[in-house]
Amino acid sequence: MYLDEKEREVEMEFHFKNIHVGKLIKQLVEDREIKESRIISFLQISKSEIDKMYEAKSINTELLLLWSKLLEYDLFRVYSQHLVLYAPPKSINYNKVKSKSKGIPEFRKNVYTIEIINFILELIEKGEKKKSEIIKEYNIPRTTLYKWIKKHKKNGNT
Repeated sequence: MYLDEKEREVEMEFHFKNIHVGKLIKQLVEDREIKESRIISFLQISKSEIDKMYEAKSINTELLLLWSKLLEYDLFRVYSQHLVLYAPPKSINYNKVKSKSKGIPEFRKNVYTIEIINFILELIEKGEKKKSEIIKEYNIPRTTLYKWIKKHKKNGNT
């Protein structure tokens, strides 16, 4: 379930493969009706700098964090979802670390958020991709995909 129907619309229109964070930020600002004066005050930047950010395909992480706070939307999750969907699966011996890194957290790659699940299911429902294409392109296990579909139908979402 989505926390906010507007977020669902934003994410469904947004494709995780080609991220253009400036366009996403602009859309979120418009959807949330955030005044330009508030943005200028919060980010401590000029109007022209805001306009440049709307056009930017990427922005630095400090600004991304500030935008996330202002918009109350996790913009970093967009990149995490991209990694889950498009990064190659981890090979057993590829880039194997011989000793544990000190202070650097280890994250599991295959943590599918509800947004990713809904994104995948919507691709199937709209006929944009076949189940076999989803399994191959996004490296999602067949049983996992079919569990999502079964649960989705059970909840009456089809």
